[in-house]
Amino acid sequence: MADTAAGFGRILVAIYATFALAATARAGVQLVTRFDEAPVAYLLSALSAVVYVVATVALARNARRLALAAVLFEFVGVLVIGTLSILDAEAFPDETVWSDFGRGYLFIPLVLPLVGLWWLRRTSPAATN
Repeated sequence: MADTAAGFGRILVAIYATFALAATARAGVQLVTRFDEAPVAYLLSALSAVVYVVATVALARNARRLALAAVLFEFVGVLVIGTLSILDAEAFPDETVWSDFGRGYLFIPLVLPLVGLWWLRRTSPAATN
């Protein structure tokens, strides 16, 4: 079985770690300084931070099932929050990492889980046989 953190996986882990750090810092500042302005948006930022941390650790440790769960949750989160933030902009008075499908992050939050799913599939035991 191929290691999810080997080869291209190292780059993927680094990108996830960067997003984990960015989302955690953003959510921390938002929750501490402006929670009353947009509590739902800021709690969603915190949730995305947790998902990125879990995905980073799971990919780095070759914990395939946990990585798959985190990346799938991330993808669904980006699609749901992205759609809701466009359809009901008033419900999101401030951006989250996943708002507008990650527009504030150059749409990387939309593409990253697709790359993560591709990598998990490419390194799966079935793919190496």
